[in-house]
Amino acid sequence: MQYQVSGSVMQTVAIDLAPGETVYSQTNSMCWMNDAIQMNTNTGGGFLAGIGRMFAGGSLFITDFTATGNGHVAFAPRFPGTIMPVQLAAGESVICRKQTFLCAEKSVTLEIAWQQRIGAGFFGGEGFILQKVSGPGTAFLDLSGEVVERDLAAGERLFVHAGHVGAIDPTVSFDIQRVPGFKNMLFGGEGLFLAVLTGPGHVVLQSMPILNLAEEIAHYLPNSSGGSSSDSNSTTTNLATGAAAGVVGGILGSIFGANDRS
Repeated sequence: MQYQVSGSVMQTVAIDLAPGETVYSQTNSMCWMNDAIQMNTNTGGGFLAGIGRMFAGGSLFITDFTATGNGHVAFAPRFPGTIMPVQLAAGESVICRKQTFLCAEKSVTLEIAWQQRIGAGFFGGEGFILQKVSGPGTAFLDLSGEVVERDLAAGERLFVHAGHVGAIDPTVSFDIQRVPGFKNMLFGGEGLFLAVLTGPGHVVLQSMPILNLAEEIAHYLPNSSGGSSSDSNSTTTNLATGAAAGVVGGILGSIFGANDRS
């Protein structure tokens, strides 16, 4: 297998497969392929495995792309960001936020990971269920915005706005801590809690959480309380109401572990 990541803001990963090689992705990720690729949509390990992926923000089904000749297939995320290739040895894993997994070699395992701390599950921004990607093989992760990587020494702590945590090693502890100071909590705009990442291990941070993007876009959507004259049109009003409901749903989803992109 050979691959090339192209683009800047809306990236794609194009993968060339030798005859018999297979990659898989969650549904609605493939953007083009040649006629030497054979598709097979399945539950990826059974119905319960599919249900587990759904709880982790993924899809019930996955699609295998197998080369019958010299195959070529490309994948793209649905939001602006960075496609990050990860080389995993046998038994090596990475823990990701929901919907980070894009595609991988067939030897790579995608399963759910549970938040170990109740506080982190409720207030850490990603819910109790995360994604766990395990080797051996190459996986491609979909991070929002630009990517910054850090290596934490044993006991070293990093305080992060929870939405900016993209992926961490299993050895990194994920917890939360209340923002210090009443004025900071009330006027700082960073919420009540920060994520606390404690080493040792590798940390991948993302610059633009999808929830932040949704909130900014919502500021410019038409609404029924004022603005342009077209706001009185019932179709536009319904659009604004639905968009606002989607943003609120995303906020609640980030707290209670629901799918924050749906």
